[in-house]
Amino acid sequence: MLPSLTSLLITLLALAVVLGLILLAQRLARITGLAPKGGGRLRLEETLALDPRRRLHLIACDGRQVLLLTGGGRDQVIGWLSGPEARP
Repeated sequence: MLPSLTSLLITLLALAVVLGLILLAQRLARITGLAPKGGGRLRLEETLALDPRRRLHLIACDGRQVLLLTGGGRDQVIGWLSGPEARP
């Protein structure tokens, strides 16, 4: 049994209203400071695809940067960067 067109439209309208209220609450939480701000201790700076399986990632952690090689047989830490050569 197919629902009538009016009940389908009412359902879609209710869904749109609920999604709108969720987005409004999210914005209000960010404006008032209730939502956590981005920029935690760990963030991805850059990613470079070396081949279809392997990637080189530059990750910032507590003011330092680390190079990670992922994919292939195993993941490896290439090295930590700190000091003048590291970006802020």
